Formats: sequence, structure tokens, C-alpha cells
Amino acid sequence: MKILLLEDDPLLSKILTKHLSLHYNVTPVYDGDSALESVEEEKFDLLILDSNVPGITGLELIKELREYNDTTPIIMITAYQDTIHLKKAFTNGCNDYIKKPFELDELDMRIDNINRTFNIEQNLPIQIGEKTFFDAYKNRIIKDDKIFSLAKKESELLNYLVTNRKRTISKEELTQNLWTYETMPSDATLRVYIRNLRALIGKESIETIRGMGYCFVS
Repeated sequence: MKILLLEDDPLLSKILTKHLSLHYNVTPVYDGDSALESVEEEKFDLLILDSNVPGITGLELIKELREYNDTTPIIMITAYQDTIHLKKAFTNGCNDYIKKPFELDELDMRIDNINRTFNIEQNLPIQIGEKTFFDAYKNRIIKDDKIFSLAKKESELLNYLVTNRKRTISKEELTQNLWTYETMPSDATLRVYIRNLRALIGKESIETIRGMGYCFVS
């Protein structure tokens, strides 16, 4: 499991990172802006966010991610003891909530519950070719036992095509489901993404249906 940990207290961050790293791949960040940048660049299985941090707060970050249809499970940790912040956290879209101070065992149990609820450990690479596998959760292609990293949008695009394999997907459907209105790519940009994917998984894997769109055929 790949976890992003947002905690601005250096000592607590060090303790949590050391503990979680025994079982998971942990990326620690110390302010909300760095957390947002990390989420935009990488795919995480779980976000653990402190509510009160420099820059964009944990509460604000949750709201922004959910508004952009990011469904990554989120556990919020906070020093607030009132129910007002608890309600706001769940309203914004968090999946679980831990009040400080807490025991590491409690955090472990909550992560285990998230794991079961979202079947995170079942998110294994899927075979898309004879010796080619796609790991949508780590944004990478494994081909002939070699690993090739994908940009986040390339991974999202391939995941959409693979999920809808053998169905022709129009350019409009792709852009509407993978981009916001303000960030929709041009046709040329979309073709670049497709060309990059074909270079890794084989030109024949993604077929262009003239005048209609693309189809993953492997």
C-alpha cells in the first residue's frame, strides 16, 4: 500500500513514518501545498492528513480533492476534540477520523479497515499483453520484467481504456471523465498521450477508430 502522510509536527511525522514504513510505502510531507502537489504527481492508495497544517489545510485539501473526483481513501488526524470539526471532515469527504493523541495500534486498525473496505491490497497489476502488465496504482508498466513509469494522466487514460476494453471510447468521453473543463486537453495533446502509451505496450494494443475514438483491443 502506498500512503501519503501529511503531518507538520516533525517528531510525530518521524514516528508515524517509521512505524508505517514497516509495512507500507510512505511519503511524508509537511504542508498542504506539498501534499496537493504530491497527489497530482503520484497515485496513492491512502491519504493520512493532519487537519491543521501550513498552506492549504487538511480539511480544505479533502474538499478540493473530492471536488475533482479523487476517490482516494482519506483518514484525517486532528488535535481538535469538538464535533464541529468532525462533522466538517466527513462532510468534506474523509473516510475516517482520529483524534490526537492516539495509539499506533489504533491507527493500524483504522488502516486495516480502510484496506478491507476498499480492497486496496487486491489492486494488483493486470496483464495487458503476453509479457506486459499494467499497475494502475503505481502508475507503471511492467514489460519483460522491466518497469516503465507513467505520468499520472497517461496511467489514468490507460486505466480507462483497459477497464472498457474492446469498447470504442470517444475523445469526448475520455476528456469528460479524466479532465476538468478548465484543463481539457487539445486533440493533439490526447494523441501524444496515446502515442506514448503505444510506444510502451505496442501500437496494436490501442486501435484508432476513425471518426469515433480509441479502443483497447489486447
